[in-house]
Amino acid sequence: MRVHVADHPLITHKLTVLRDVATPSPVFRQLVEELVTLLAYEATRDVRVDRVQVQTPVALADGVKLSRPRPIVVPILRAGLGMLEGIVKLLPTAEVGFLGIKRDEDTLQPYTYANRLPDDLSGRQVYIIDPMLATGGTLIDSINYVFDRGATEVTAICLLGAPEGVAAVEAATHGKDVRIVLGALDEKLNEHGYIVPGLGDAGDRLYGVAQ
Repeated sequence: MRVHVADHPLITHKLTVLRDVATPSPVFRQLVEELVTLLAYEATRDVRVDRVQVQTPVALADGVKLSRPRPIVVPILRAGLGMLEGIVKLLPTAEVGFLGIKRDEDTLQPYTYANRLPDDLSGRQVYIIDPMLATGGTLIDSINYVFDRGATEVTAICLLGAPEGVAAVEAATHGKDVRIVLGALDEKLNEHGYIVPGLGDAGDRLYGVAQ
């Protein structure tokens, strides 16, 4: 497994504002979209392309286009939806699937309650997006889900990660082509399974708390 932690002042600046408890949901959502676009540049470095020629107004030019089958972007519901716009701006022709995975607050174990993915992902590059890599349970479950359907490589994009979660994913995906791109690697998990210092519950901060 490969792990890339972004090292860019703009990313660090935006994450700092994102962490601030005083940042309101509309600003939080905008920052998440901007951060994902920045992280997606690194995450898509190995996206598959075919060489092509195009006619410019002056001459033929060599270039590339995305290979087929197109990559598929998989947001993890619900918080991953807040990251979707940021990556499809870079990959407008990518397909989009959805996975609904919840974490049991007592056991911290994930379970799948919804999916909208092709049954056959053979040969596909899959980009899983989820704001937080905490215990790693949700991401492990998601990675296994797409590999079981034939995906050949998976890149996960997360705003923040904890060392415990990274270690758990690495142990669970040994021998698979997995890459994790993080905006920052934080200190630890607390006793409730939340990232410290983190930014709180990303879903609640994106969309508010339903009463």
